Amino acid sequence: MSSMPTAMPDSQVRKLAVSAVNRLQSAGFTAYFVGGCVRDCLLNMMPREYDIATSAMPCEVEAIFPGSETSGKSFAITRAPVGGIFFEIATFRMDHDYTDGRRPEKVSFTDPKTDAKRRDFTINAMFYDPLHDQLIDYAGGQEDLKSRIIRCVGDPGRRFAEDHLRMLRAVRLAGTLDFKLAPETAEAIQIHAEKLAEISAERIQGELTRILTESQKPGDSLVLMDQLRLLKVILPEVSAMKGQKQPPEFHPEGDVFAHTVVMLNMLKHPNHQLAYAVLFHDIGKPPTAVEAADRIRFNGHASQGAIMAGEIMRRLRFSSKDIEAIAYCVENHMRFMDVQKMKRSTLRRLVGAATFPLELELHRLDCAASNNDLANWNFLTDFLKQLANEPVLPERWISGLDIMKMGIPESSKVGILLANAYDIQLEGRVKSREELLNWLRKQIMEKS
Repeated sequence: MSSMPTAMPDSQVRKLAVSAVNRLQSAGFTAYFVGGCVRDCLLNMMPREYDIATSAMPCEVEAIFPGSETSGKSFAITRAPVGGIFFEIATFRMDHDYTDGRRPEKVSFTDPKTDAKRRDFTINAMFYDPLHDQLIDYAGGQEDLKSRIIRCVGDPGRRFAEDHLRMLRAVRLAGTLDFKLAPETAEAIQIHAEKLAEISAERIQGELTRILTESQKPGDSLVLMDQLRLLKVILPEVSAMKGQKQPPEFHPEGDVFAHTVVMLNMLKHPNHQLAYAVLFHDIGKPPTAVEAADRIRFNGHASQGAIMAGEIMRRLRFSSKDIEAIAYCVENHMRFMDVQKMKRSTLRRLVGAATFPLELELHRLDCAASNNDLANWNFLTDFLKQLANEPVLPERWISGLDIMKMGIPESSKVGILLANAYDIQLEGRVKSREELLNWLRKQIMEKS
């Protein structure tokens, strides 16, 4: 045992977590902080959450913390309320007989040292006693933190056989912390990579999303997934971008995969929709590539990419909202090349779309990662400034009823005239509702 070498971040959540440990210890039980919170505090990072390990049995934890909930009592994890916050309190345990690549068939209760041996990585297997300022490290996690290494506890092959998702978790930790994988850990992932296909789509999506949104360089994490043979298991369509050449005059950075890696590395903790829009924006290039007389062309790659992105996201159980937004960005990312030729009404519809902030940043990254021509991005940001003091898409001055009052029966023609009238309004060619109505009357008379 040793004292914590760095001060734990001061927060109200930590104070409540300390009070939970105090209540357990005061009742005569061993209780420590465990896992990621200990790791993060040693790195002077604010923990996402505080987990607690204890010698108390679930029924004893429930007695100490009224209102507790133990889900799956055989796994001895209790959610205990303290000051309006729930903390996960787990009884020290040893796992037995993993058969589904996710969870043990049974557990038995044990001591802290044995509990540490069942955990995934050494840097996640440390305990800390906040009441006595003692670090308990049975697996060598502190030394691996200093060396910036992700290393499995014990036999890496056994750890990954127990829970296949740990292979993706290793990539996430390496990317988030900017650590390297221990050679034997990396080798074991390569050997067991195919087993990732046995994991549920929801769990894979969760880890993949965290890799893309939390890694310091998400592109490097994508490369690591490829090197570990994980990428072709869960995203074969992304793996297929490797080696797909592009015209060097437009993409001096290299093939489609290299371009995507550069874009991802430009992201700084993005929202997940932007991260996936970047990942998928050129996914349609390999299946549409043709060697034309002048250069390689990718006719229709955006539309094909949107179809593929939708298929991948449905496979990974994304929400309908995410699928719609991300696929829309993929399908329309090439239209930005024509913005300086667009009518004002078309531009206003473009920038007024709910997805426009996402599309604009995708376009900026796309340009910055290739030819660095930001002329269209600058044009659009200037256009937005021009609209700063007015609604981008104002209320329509006329309705379909106004058009039908002019003698047009209810039909598709009403919709066409309504759209044309809104274009005129957006372009500023009329200054009032009355002027727009007069314009419409003239249009109807000319076409009657």
